[in-house]
Amino acid sequence: MKVKYIKNGLNVIYALLILVPVLLIFLTTFKSPEEVYRNVLGLPKEFRFENYTSLFVEQSMSTYFWNSVIVTISSVFLTLFFASMIAFSITRIGGIIGNLIFALFTLGMMVPAQVNMIPLYQLVSSLGLTNSLIGLIVVNSAVTLPVAVFILTGFMKSLPKSLFEACTIDGANNWQIYTKIALPLSLPSISATAIFLFVMDWNDLLYPLLFITNNDYKTLPLALLEFQGEYLTNYPMLFTGVMIASAPMVIAYVFLQRYFIAGMTAGAVKG
Repeated sequence: MKVKYIKNGLNVIYALLILVPVLLIFLTTFKSPEEVYRNVLGLPKEFRFENYTSLFVEQSMSTYFWNSVIVTISSVFLTLFFASMIAFSITRIGGIIGNLIFALFTLGMMVPAQVNMIPLYQLVSSLGLTNSLIGLIVVNSAVTLPVAVFILTGFMKSLPKSLFEACTIDGANNWQIYTKIALPLSLPSISATAIFLFVMDWNDLLYPLLFITNNDYKTLPLALLEFQGEYLTNYPMLFTGVMIASAPMVIAYVFLQRYFIAGMTAGAVKG
């Protein structure tokens, strides 16, 4: 009984460590800069929505928001499309060749993004894709592909080979097996991977900072840097931008949490 109370107490402490900073950030969005510097932890004198309206009216936040939506959704779709086919191919090939292909993609996860900055910029610049959303989509898709292949391959390897063999005997080709069998069965894992990729692409700052200088193509993480000055930071506007940027991730998790949990636990229990 004491152990149960200790666990519950630790869970409460852990929840407070997460909720208190989030609540503080949320309350700060209703303050003015003067109120923040006067009393950081205090409640706002009145709940004003000026920071939210100012972001979309004066700061062109709607443009940055839609840029992030376009880049993120396109990148996640392309990554999942190619990663699912690669994972299926690795599973079907098997043996030394399949393991070698899987190892090559795994090695891609071991190379830090900062190491590739100069050659990647030269490549993107030579293709004329700097200051464009297409360039960001291509780069994000390529960079996150190894992670997606790693996750989806692990799941598809757990699918019974006898099922694929039965489809082959019935006359189905590889494309039919991939679209009619592998993809539907892999939906929980694909959904979990989609959430993981969504968070990575949505929060990415390195590549927009590297490739984008035109305000028309800035994404949300890059736009939030405008509120940080050398001598003064507009914390209410910055935190308001953070809340807006976090909203899509929370919504995506709420609607996909069933698939996310199923994908994380798939294959954990046999029999």
